[in-house]
Amino acid sequence: MDTPRLRTALLFVICIATPLIIGFVGTLFTYGSLTGWYALLVKPSFTPPAWVFAPAWTVLYILMGASLFLVLKNSSGSPSLKPAVVLFAAQLVLNLAWSVAFFGMRAMGLALCVLLVLIALIAATMLVFRRISTTAAWLLVPYLAWCCFAAVLNAGIWLLN
Repeated sequence: MDTPRLRTALLFVICIATPLIIGFVGTLFTYGSLTGWYALLVKPSFTPPAWVFAPAWTVLYILMGASLFLVLKNSSGSPSLKPAVVLFAAQLVLNLAWSVAFFGMRAMGLALCVLLVLIALIAATMLVFRRISTTAAWLLVPYLAWCCFAAVLNAGIWLLN
């Protein structure tokens, strides 16, 4: 494999791995609460079964990584690259912060606030990504939709408990 192809392959692996690693760190805060505290909460009727969350988040993290890869690969000196990477990193940090707030701290109101800011950051990330790669922006649509659903679910759980 030649050097540019190797670099591209390495970039792809790093871009996919980064959100997956953040997601894994989030599970360190989540896992211990699933069978105890979270299982005892009253949840809205539209709450998905527990088994849905891990595969859904895995797919979303892979889509996020693919989106980042397209932006980095296609940026070619774009002035939008730096804000795109900063926004992506910020939303990734807030993604983790939600797990810490909701499951680690059991602060459902704080978690909802984090989630609302996260949704705004995802939307902003999509807008900046679109300047570099329309496909990259579209790859974040399922993530935005899932986080909007998560906000409704988070609010419902908070109100019921």
